[in-house]
Amino acid sequence: MRSPGHAGPALGAVVVWMIAAQVALHAQMAGVRLLLPLQVLDDGGGALGAGLLQGLFAVLPVLLALPAGRLADRHGYHRPQRAAIACALLGSACAWAATVWAEARAPLQALAALASGAGANIGLIALMRSAGRLSDDPARRLRLFGWVGVAPALANVLGPVGIGQLIDHAGWAWAAASTLALPVLAALVVTRVPPEPRPAPPACPAARDPAGGRFALLRRPGMPALLAVNALLSATWDVHTFAVPLLGHARGLSAGTIGLVLGCFTATVTLVRPVAPLLADHVRPLTVLRTAMVAAGGVCLVYPWSQGALSMAACAMALGLALGAVQPMVMATLHQLTPAARHGEAIALRSMTINASAAVLPLIFGLAGAGFGVGMLFSIMGLAVGAGSQIVPRLVRVLAARS
Repeated sequence: MRSPGHAGPALGAVVVWMIAAQVALHAQMAGVRLLLPLQVLDDGGGALGAGLLQGLFAVLPVLLALPAGRLADRHGYHRPQRAAIACALLGSACAWAATVWAEARAPLQALAALASGAGANIGLIALMRSAGRLSDDPARRLRLFGWVGVAPALANVLGPVGIGQLIDHAGWAWAAASTLALPVLAALVVTRVPPEPRPAPPACPAARDPAGGRFALLRRPGMPALLAVNALLSATWDVHTFAVPLLGHARGLSAGTIGLVLGCFTATVTLVRPVAPLLADHVRPLTVLRTAMVAAGGVCLVYPWSQGALSMAACAMALGLALGAVQPMVMATLHQLTPAARHGEAIALRSMTINASAAVLPLIFGLAGAGFGVGMLFSIMGLAVGAGSQIVPRLVRVLAARS
């Protein structure tokens, strides 16, 4: 089988190389995202300082999402990937410098968070946009998104687990330096992905999208509802990523053990994402989406009661099962709701909503955690995502009207 947008290698090989490149980019960000807040806590900083730093990972993704999506729409896969790799290299270099230059640690940590977040996000937008164009068949596209979703999930296993172990056994500087190898690896892998032909420009601006405008996609039926659902799911993921290090640190767990708990979560996500599209043969994708939201809400309500590493890992795996099943469904629905010429921009809008909440929520999490305890964060998020499942029927009605 050949890719409609790529010449030469079979579709499977193209997808494998694209996934491998994104695993490297995302693992760099995930590793730095564990290292920096733990370093803040080790230096005596509190939940608020860790929350501020973690929020910086999402600042540039918000600002650069639309330009990255439009860059991918205009130039395809490779140009955005080169920008992503450059950002990831800068992030790793600053993270390492922060471990050896104590006088400038805070600004270097901030720059490392900004650059690392930008690199992973630009690469992911390019990957999602290109993967969605590899097939015109909806069922096959859903399976493709299931496999593509493995990239950030697998990276979120390798990054935190690897960095946690290196911190424990080699120290902060070696752990940070190790992340420099990942964007270099991504640069090598990207060369194996063949260039796609640039699309011919439309005869007139209106041909691109009759609605036109920077945020015209937000006016398309179903798009606000889908973005709201996706934001809730992403916020649940963010609560878990933010709260588990704090919860584990408060209970005396080592950095390696905390990394393993996070790794259990993302390992489950990695395993379930390729399998989730198979459910679409028996159950409507939006039914899977609604069920997963209710289940995620229930796990969040139980999570604060877990006391040790084993019970935390069990909750992490249950939450990963719920959240891992939804990403292919969301991406396939996004492609159904948007015109082909603006798929990159639509993915960028999704990225903006995710990262806008990710930039603000850690600060809120830090304030709430300092004032009310980490357990309250899980409880609030559980109620919110459970209630948000009531948005899904709107999407069912929109897609039924389109068909």
